[in-house]
Amino acid sequence: MDTRDAELKKELDATLHARRELGEEYESALVDSFLGKVEQRLDGTIDRRMRRHMAEQQMVVARGSRSPSNPVDSWGERFGFGIVSLILAIPLSAIGVVNADLPGLFVTWGGIVGVNAVHSMRGMNFGRGKDRGRKSEWDD
Repeated sequence: MDTRDAELKKELDATLHARRELGEEYESALVDSFLGKVEQRLDGTIDRRMRRHMAEQQMVVARGSRSPSNPVDSWGERFGFGIVSLILAIPLSAIGVVNADLPGLFVTWGGIVGVNAVHSMRGMNFGRGKDRGRKSEWDD
């Protein structure tokens, strides 16, 4: 177990213990406080990843080389994203049906299809960007 996970587990235990001592009237404040800490942890992780990604991009630009074939468009990632979206579709469909019956199901699946469509079109170049005038990578 990572030390950060251990710290978060301690925070959760402390929140649950405080909830038992203080009662239900403070439950929402305790949950909000704990979720704030989780959000801070996520923000820190995302910031670190973005800084690392930006540093990698700057290194590629500084070296004057093109990045290797875009790893974001790999078959494995697309397949994994599709599997994860189908797995998440089950509870999301149940939530949509429970809260809004058939229209809720349609909205849920519309969102799932929309997210997958955007993800699949993410790597496509529609004539935008710096290479617009070039016909192929052989033309310099």
